[in-house]
Amino acid sequence: MKLHIDELPWQADSAPLFAALRDLPGAAWLDSAQPWASGGRYDILVADPIAETPQAPDTSASSNCWTRYLQALADLHRERYATIAPASQHLPFCGGLLGYLGYEPGNTLHGITHPGASEPTSPAAAIGCYDWCIVQDHLLQRSALVAMPWVASSARADIRARLATANHALRPFTLGGSFQPAMSRSDYHSAFAHIQDYIAAGDCYQVNLAQRFDATYDGDPFTAYCTLREVAAAPFSGYLEPAAEQALLCLSPERFISLQGQQVETRPIKGTRPRFADPARDLQSATALRESPKDRAENLMIVDLLRNDLGRSCVPGSIHVEQLFALESYPTVHHLVSTIRGELAAGRGPADLLRDSFPGGSITGAPKRRAMQIIAELEPCSREAYCGSLLYISADGHMDSNIAIRSLVANHGSLRCWGGGGIVADSEVDQEYQETYDKVGRFLNTLEQRFR
Repeated sequence: MKLHIDELPWQADSAPLFAALRDLPGAAWLDSAQPWASGGRYDILVADPIAETPQAPDTSASSNCWTRYLQALADLHRERYATIAPASQHLPFCGGLLGYLGYEPGNTLHGITHPGASEPTSPAAAIGCYDWCIVQDHLLQRSALVAMPWVASSARADIRARLATANHALRPFTLGGSFQPAMSRSDYHSAFAHIQDYIAAGDCYQVNLAQRFDATYDGDPFTAYCTLREVAAAPFSGYLEPAAEQALLCLSPERFISLQGQQVETRPIKGTRPRFADPARDLQSATALRESPKDRAENLMIVDLLRNDLGRSCVPGSIHVEQLFALESYPTVHHLVSTIRGELAAGRGPADLLRDSFPGGSITGAPKRRAMQIIAELEPCSREAYCGSLLYISADGHMDSNIAIRSLVANHGSLRCWGGGGIVADSEVDQEYQETYDKVGRFLNTLEQRFR
């Protein structure tokens, strides 16, 4: 069966298009951060998921519940879209599963509890099954409404009419005060010391330690997101509203896993330095990162971890490191990025690949399960959507996903943001503490300056 593809006028900025869809249930926007180009190409906009979409378990559910949930999504995807012809190579998504999977289900899947953490109040996952989407291709400057064959022409006409009258007037948004860390500096130092003890004892090689920053807000978080994307554009960004008065604002530069045909790719980020307005100082920061033995070693540990993770789903011998320690620069930071590829084994699907690699090793540490146990012991706050993944599995089987770093969770007047970094044997506590601010400080400062 062939898809309905209705050409639309291309727009450099997808924000007005999303604004036109926001009052529909399950609205979501995967944003490549145009017009602030930073390596992205496609924007994907969806709304109104089908009623048969499985509901995610809550955060207290067992590992078996989460395994069944992911299997139910895979079964629905396979049964609903079995007769759909492959989409054009210029359509990354043509309908299918789209949403986010938070970090906490990863704990559960690995048999880890986090009893001392603050109780998460946002959904542990929000993944919808969508029969239509809007795709904006910023490279070819084309836009289309893509719909399953069974989506009525009248429904497609209604969507086009909405888009034709799109109005991007932002609603009010205010912060109730400045962001405050949920972990004191002395508590961070204590957690760092415990990690160093574990490393010295041979328990682990690296642990990603994060802290949360909290503020209150009033108004529309979408206004905050539109402001942040002006100053921190990233190719794996997204904005989702899983329920009333809840939103996920993500400006991630990091791919988790993509699947195109049988080809698997993951691109871990490990190693960070801040950007500077002065070109000479900025170049010095980038050079220091590129030449840092500590950051290169940290990156290599995660490359080895991810090769092992992909080995659970890929053809033996197919996994290879395509690129190691590449420097990539974003509006607020420089990063070291590596690329690992493999071939998905027969009988394995995108949901299997996601489940058996989740959560991403770049935000846990190595070895993964022990690092996650130490995170659960030492971090006082649930990570919620942070360090989970925004993802889609297209009706034609293509998958892409991010690591949900540089993310904020808005929930009934509470706004939360996390920053973290990998701790290794030669880490220095004050530098690591500062790195948590380097990664999200510009986000927090921008919101404080514009909305207080």
